[in-house]
Amino acid sequence: MTDDVTADSAPTEVAEHTQEALFSAASPDDDRVGYRGTVASSAAGITYRQLDYWARTKLVEPSIRGAAGSGSQRLYSFRDILVLKVVKRLLNTGVSLQNIRTAVEHLRARGSQDLARITLLSDGTTVYECTSAEEIVDLLQGGQGVFGIAVGGAWKELTGSLAQMPAERADGPADLGAADELAARRRRRTSA
Repeated sequence: MTDDVTADSAPTEVAEHTQEALFSAASPDDDRVGYRGTVASSAAGITYRQLDYWARTKLVEPSIRGAAGSGSQRLYSFRDILVLKVVKRLLNTGVSLQNIRTAVEHLRARGSQDLARITLLSDGTTVYECTSAEEIVDLLQGGQGVFGIAVGGAWKELTGSLAQMPAERADGPADLGAADELAARRRRRTSA
C-alpha cells in the first residue's frame, strides 16, 4: 500500500467524540471475543469458501483462534472482520491481490483509533491512504483516485451487523448475546 500523502492536521474534538462512541459500542479491542467463520463471512459479505481460502492463503487470518484440525472453529475478531469487509470491497473494484495483501498488512499495523479515520482511495492499481479531507481532495485533484472506501463507514456498518449475531469468548462460555434460535435452545438445554 502506498502512503503517498500525509496529514499534519489534528482531528477535531467532535471527530474524537464520534470515534469514542464507535469504539465503545463495538468493543473492538476485546481480543477474547470473537465470531465464528459463518458469522464473519456473513458480516463481511463474502462466502464461507472465500473466508476459508483467505485464511489458508494467509490473506486474512483469524487473530483470536485459528483452525487446529477437523472440527475446530476459527474465531475472528471485530478488526479481522473489518479487514475482510475492506478486502471484499477492494477486490470488487479490481485491485490486484498483491496490492490488497500490502493494504491488509498496513491496516493490521494500525491502531483501532487510526482505522476509523482512514479513507482508502484507489485508481484500480495503487491503493492510497488518506486521513483527512484535504488529502482526499489533493489526491482527487491529481487525477489519481477513482473510488474510495471510508474504513470508519465500514466500521459503523459492521457494528450494526454484528450486534445481532452470536459471539463467543475464546477463554470462556460460548454464545455471548447470541440472537439466533439455535443458540437459545443450547442455553435452555444446558441450564435445564
